[in-house]
Amino acid sequence: MLVQEADQILQRALQENGPDTEVAFPNTAYYLPLVFGMTGREVQTLGDLVPVIEDAKRLLRPVPADRRWTPYLGETLDSGIATLLAEETIEAVRFIYGLEPQRVPGLELAGGTAFTSPDANGDGQAAGNGHLNGPIDDIQLRSWGIQLVDGRMPGFAAIVGAAKSNEVAVKIVRELQQRNILTFLAGNVNGRSIIHQLQEEGVEMGYDTYIVPFGLDTISAIYALGFAVRSALTFGGMKGGQAREILHYNKERVFAFVLALGEVDDLKYATAAGAINFGFPVVADTRIPQILPTGVTTYEHVISMPFNEIAAEDDLGRAEKLVQKCIEVRGVKVRVTEVPVPVAYGSAFEGERVRRADMRVEFGGKYSRAFEFLRMVDMDEAEDGKVEVIGPGFDEIEDGGAMDVGIVIEVAGREMQQDFEPVLERQVHYFVNAASGLQHIGQRDIAWIRISKAAAEKGFDLEHFGKILHARFHADFGAIVDKVQVKIYTDPAELEKWLETARDAYDFRNQRLADLTDERVDEFYSCTLCQSFAPNHVCVVSPQRLGLCGAYNWLDCKASYRINPTGPNQPIRKGNLIDAEKGYWEGPNEFVYQHSNQAIEEVTMYSIMENPMTACGCFECIAMVIPEGNGIMVVSREDPSMTPAGMTFSTLAGMAGGGLQSPGIMGHGKFYLLSPKFISADGGFKRVVWMSSFLKESMADELQEVAEREGDPDLIDKIADERDATTVEELLPVLEENEHPALTMPPIF
Repeated sequence: MLVQEADQILQRALQENGPDTEVAFPNTAYYLPLVFGMTGREVQTLGDLVPVIEDAKRLLRPVPADRRWTPYLGETLDSGIATLLAEETIEAVRFIYGLEPQRVPGLELAGGTAFTSPDANGDGQAAGNGHLNGPIDDIQLRSWGIQLVDGRMPGFAAIVGAAKSNEVAVKIVRELQQRNILTFLAGNVNGRSIIHQLQEEGVEMGYDTYIVPFGLDTISAIYALGFAVRSALTFGGMKGGQAREILHYNKERVFAFVLALGEVDDLKYATAAGAINFGFPVVADTRIPQILPTGVTTYEHVISMPFNEIAAEDDLGRAEKLVQKCIEVRGVKVRVTEVPVPVAYGSAFEGERVRRADMRVEFGGKYSRAFEFLRMVDMDEAEDGKVEVIGPGFDEIEDGGAMDVGIVIEVAGREMQQDFEPVLERQVHYFVNAASGLQHIGQRDIAWIRISKAAAEKGFDLEHFGKILHARFHADFGAIVDKVQVKIYTDPAELEKWLETARDAYDFRNQRLADLTDERVDEFYSCTLCQSFAPNHVCVVSPQRLGLCGAYNWLDCKASYRINPTGPNQPIRKGNLIDAEKGYWEGPNEFVYQHSNQAIEEVTMYSIMENPMTACGCFECIAMVIPEGNGIMVVSREDPSMTPAGMTFSTLAGMAGGGLQSPGIMGHGKFYLLSPKFISADGGFKRVVWMSSFLKESMADELQEVAEREGDPDLIDKIADERDATTVEELLPVLEENEHPALTMPPIF
């Protein structure tokens, strides 16, 4: 229908003005951009438009008798391109009839829409009676195009129609503005347009506000698609007539979508079909047939979200969810450029310590509990940017006091995988530490966080943890994360429930490596995430030796490398084997030497006595030789008691951490105790003569399996803990009474 009308309009214009009448969009290159891009035709006169209409006619197929929009593509795409060619032809003819809005006799479009000309000055002024944008001028095109290329502007939205109410219209464009998404406006429903709605509410429209009104009819949406074509020609190096390349460029690089508000008529369907060719999906707020299979677009082609059926408490909430759905379906990657916290934020603060005298409050450590848990959820389960604090804040905690906290991060993304959960979770350490006046140590359920008095006085509170995480996950992992919401629990009942859930997830992650051994892989992985605290420390992670923090195993590091090939987890080729018993390879030695500022020359994977691996301060446990018992003790971070070494965990941490390589003492993850490679060069698990009761009780089943593997089912009962002995003098009689096997093993020295 539209192609026929365009033909009629063109013929009338030819009769009244002649074929040599110049045709152009003011202040733009590339002739008529969509025609030029799709066909290669350089339209300069009315006569040049005649073959364009013939091109459009050839793309059309017979219309089904029932004229229904069918939920599959087929020939619809060709019809869509034909529609766009016709629309650009009509817009080009409009300019011939002057720059002021006017009704041209005999040139009215279907549905009674007046054929008026736009304001061709391209000044982007607010919409009014005729004060609408024409094509985007070339200067603005380059400005916006650069922002699209470098990511400052993640994409653009073409809104067609009218919203349910003025308030909803404002909410939709504000949500897009907050995300730096350029918004083009066109179309109407029964004569009323979103342009009218925004004008009535005093919303400023124009280039500077990222809200550009093209026109009150659907046809003016062609300027948005012309902008897309010009982006490919200008920044993609495409040439006229390279239709396939131009469409592919837009699918891969120009993240745009169509948001159809209100009734969708035939003209809107046809225009939407044209947009789909570009890889731009269509989301409607009314009930229309959906096209869910992917192919031409990255994800679904057409999504129907009837406004009153969207789950939300009010219309503004529904509007927000509608925008989030558009962003999800197109795969728009929102970049949060600033971290909205009241303290300075940057990498310069990553190694900052908060001393007890300067501390306002702490979470975790000796006097309270703290855990952090990241989990993947479905897209409709997450509300991007939502931060909730469930329970009281720390206002009533005395200066220097402690309280329990649980940080639960829920992320959703089309490219997100469950294997990525621990990788992203471990970033909490890095992200929180970049805030001035905060200190973060540990991970999982042994996190330890301090907020300084200075930070608290500036207004930093629990909610800001969520704001940091939301901003940084988008900034650093936007390729896989589309939505981030954070829940911070201080309510005791809720905290307990989520802590149990988190620990179940931790255990599941720990068990994934059951059948993988160090001998079966060609490479290990590094972890240098904690070098902000320990510049000379390099963690080497293998299938049978997880990271000393306990949060990263070999699979986690492998996933991390896939997400960020230049990040802290790099593959380390094992290279030539030097000593299989102690775990020496050329590759790890070379890597550690180069990445420890040449402070560590060699590292063994399986010994505590010879060149043991270094540690930062995030280890779950510390192992230390007890010479009198011919074995080692293992103390966990949760254990505040005195040990047979004459030191508590906190004192021992100063010896084991800091990137120092100290034979006889090392930090490690608690699940390393279960590995057959646990200090295997020094006698293995049978060397453990003392162990924190927390480990014996929390890992009872797993440790029993280790005892049976070692051929001594009663071994765990033979190992002393703080209830049996806190000095060497108390320890030795217990070992003798229990006939501990370490007493008959070769000297550990």
